[in-house]
Amino acid sequence: QLQASGGGLVQAGGSLRLSCAASGRTFSSYAMGWFRQAPGKEREFVAAISWGGGNTYYADSVKGRFTISRDNAKNTVYLQMNSLKPEDTAVYYCAADKDRSNWASRLARVAARMYDYWGQGTQVTVSS
Repeated sequence: QLQASGGGLVQAGGSLRLSCAASGRTFSSYAMGWFRQAPGKEREFVAAISWGGGNTYYADSVKGRFTISRDNAKNTVYLQMNSLKPEDTAVYYCAADKDRSNWASRLARVAARMYDYWGQGTQVTVSS
């Protein structure tokens, strides 16, 4: 089970840190991802991190502004979001991928359908 938190209302240029807490003993075995969905749009990939945290991957739209990290001792993955823009406004979801072989494929890393477990989402609103 995944529980996302940390969303809120922030002005453009501001920062937020999202957290996603996982239950269970297998968290450290899963690659984790963050996705977002704006009203009227499809869910899109934001960032992903490998099970050990040594490898990360970002959508071009957030590269250099967002940082994904994880603390396996706390069963938590984070998304630090800096220099936020109004176009970052969306519901943000964390997700877990239990199939390690997917990490070898860039296409699999960014595909929502490849992730097995999903959190409930947290709203991020960036005002201009």
